[in-house]
Amino acid sequence: MRVLVVGSGGREHALVRKIKESKKVDYIACCPGNGGISYDAECFDVSATDIDGVVKLAKEIKADFVVVAPDDPLVMGMVDALNAEGFATFGPRANAAIIEGSKVFSKELMKKYNIPTAKYNVFDKAEDVINYIKAENEFPTVIKADGLALGKGVIIPETLDEAVAGVKEIMEDKIFGDSGNNVVVEEFLTGPEVSVLAFTDGKCVKPMVTSMDHKRALDGDKGLNTGGMGTVSPNPYYTDEIAEECMNTIFLPTIEAMNKEGRTFKGCLYFGLMLTPKGPKVIEYNCRFGDPETQVVLPRLKTDIMDIFEAINNETLSDLDIEWDDRACTCVIMASGGYPKSYPKGIEINGLTDGQLDGVTVYHAGTKRDGDKLVTSGGRVLGVTALGETIEDALAKSYAGVEKIKFDGAHYRKDIGQKALSALK
Repeated sequence: MRVLVVGSGGREHALVRKIKESKKVDYIACCPGNGGISYDAECFDVSATDIDGVVKLAKEIKADFVVVAPDDPLVMGMVDALNAEGFATFGPRANAAIIEGSKVFSKELMKKYNIPTAKYNVFDKAEDVINYIKAENEFPTVIKADGLALGKGVIIPETLDEAVAGVKEIMEDKIFGDSGNNVVVEEFLTGPEVSVLAFTDGKCVKPMVTSMDHKRALDGDKGLNTGGMGTVSPNPYYTDEIAEECMNTIFLPTIEAMNKEGRTFKGCLYFGLMLTPKGPKVIEYNCRFGDPETQVVLPRLKTDIMDIFEAINNETLSDLDIEWDDRACTCVIMASGGYPKSYPKGIEINGLTDGQLDGVTVYHAGTKRDGDKLVTSGGRVLGVTALGETIEDALAKSYAGVEKIKFDGAHYRKDIGQKALSALK
């Protein structure tokens, strides 16, 4: 098979490397890809949001299968356009991708079908949000931009002043563009967070192994929210009992709800969960593989990923037995100095050979090739990933890898996985 992967981050690099293991695949293309992906696939300079350009490229390279990985093109309808031209695809159509594309849609879906989530209100005027937050007077509170915002459209103010400033940034200054035309204000839930990615063909749901993300930029969960500074798998808080409860109260009801709404979801549905004292609740849905969760989930996948993608495309997922490696996996993100705010680009990265390093897998997120050099081109630059018999073993390997990679201004959290380790004690 000839496979085209759409996207340019660490998630896409993890997908490309897993597809590369498939016995069915002899050619992989990626658009636009990045410096690290270019060692594993042929990269084409076509934007991930250029629907016409991607359809044209798929025709030119005679792709047998197209994997659309990022949220933006999914919400914009790239899968619909590819299907219309006869391409087999992985990823939901636009009318199902709305589950991530609109926080208002997803909250109202959960309310309608009694899927457990935080209580919430929706607003389209900054003044009304501020009045509501004043009246509720409960902090911290959660304010979310309705639309896509690179995983950063959520603020959790601890005071009224912070809330007012945040609402103005989202709704008046439009720091997330039109995504901030409407906002959702939610109660703040407490408990361990769990990310569960699930394969689904719209009829059957097969959850993947769990993971734990680390969203804040600095150690001790301090600093600004980021797209994710590291992940570990499995998540020790997620027991077999909780898994069964989630299947019955969240996973299957969500798939059934989407079917009832005429929005059958096929692809990877990401459930961001909070294990509250009152049971598991949905914090958010994503319509695609999470980043950087994918970087610790896919290394543990033993089944040929193309078998899974084809089964989802053909709606025969229930016939497939998906196998997982029992080992733990950890990923430490090396980011540019200044991330998630402004940061320099074009800084040379040293310590890698053909983009990789012995003993770990290095997933590239924000890199590009500049002649013989590899340089930074994004906020999150590399995901240094390792398998180990335990989370502790895997972390030791990931951090040993981090020590060998150098670029000016690099910063990373030193405490990835510590919450998971303390839960195991």
